[in-house]
Amino acid sequence: MFTSRATHWAVGSVEGTPQTGVEFMSDTQVIAEAVDGFLADPRTLRIQRDAALVADLALDGFEGLEYRVFEDRLLRDSMPILRGMLRSGTFITLSVQRYEKRNIPFFVSSENRQLLHSSDAERDDIVVDVLMHAQETFRTKALLGGGWDPNFRGPQGACCLMTYFIGRCMWDFRRVYLRWAKKRERIARLEAALLDPEAFFRLLTALPHHGEPEAILFPTAFMELLDTQPAETRAVVRLTCEGYADGEIADRLNSSPGAVRTRRYRFKQVLYQAASERKIWIPAQLHVNGVREQQRSAA
Repeated sequence: MFTSRATHWAVGSVEGTPQTGVEFMSDTQVIAEAVDGFLADPRTLRIQRDAALVADLALDGFEGLEYRVFEDRLLRDSMPILRGMLRSGTFITLSVQRYEKRNIPFFVSSENRQLLHSSDAERDDIVVDVLMHAQETFRTKALLGGGWDPNFRGPQGACCLMTYFIGRCMWDFRRVYLRWAKKRERIARLEAALLDPEAFFRLLTALPHHGEPEAILFPTAFMELLDTQPAETRAVVRLTCEGYADGEIADRLNSSPGAVRTRRYRFKQVLYQAASERKIWIPAQLHVNGVREQQRSAA
């Protein structure tokens, strides 16, 4: 169905070359150019072939083995396009613009834009989630609902299935991004509590909020670090996260406030080392002692 080629494209390239001129083009045109750069066949030929394919798939109600093969190839071939557009920032910009046109609030912070540009792991997390959501909405809206029309006569003309699918992904990006951002916010709160209990409360008002307050969760990477520490250190960390003062922690552990602070300080150094190795993320508000530089050098 989709014949790809190894080539670089100006808009949202697989290599992530920052694009320019998005403001002068419609989002469909930008997506179409990105797809044109990745798929070898001419656009008109792809549309004709897609129309014949959709007609065949419709005979079985867009279900069964043949449809699953089509769906797998669609997801596989769209992934590098999404990665490139997300890395360049094009995908984020166009998605935000779509929601702004409908007066739906959607904001992506500069820090998160930079992270999605620089981190392959974070970018792939977003891409996979977006694809999983778009997979079902594409079937419902484009195929069963007839949203994709190979004979569309609008100003920009018809588009191929891949272009339509990438556009569908842009609508699903907001939901995926907000969930991802809320998860990072929880991690930031947790790490703030560990690095400086007072900063935890400062950070609660400083961070952008994406929904209702949620309980602080222990992420897997953090728990792995904590599990390597002595039992008393683990107890100090947990009680600190629960909001207990040093004196209260000392009373509970039959220790002294100084010993509590020492254990927390030592674990803080473990966190800094993990941050320099990009195993965890320390929020920008708490970068001290060169941690910002260590994390940047590891990027």
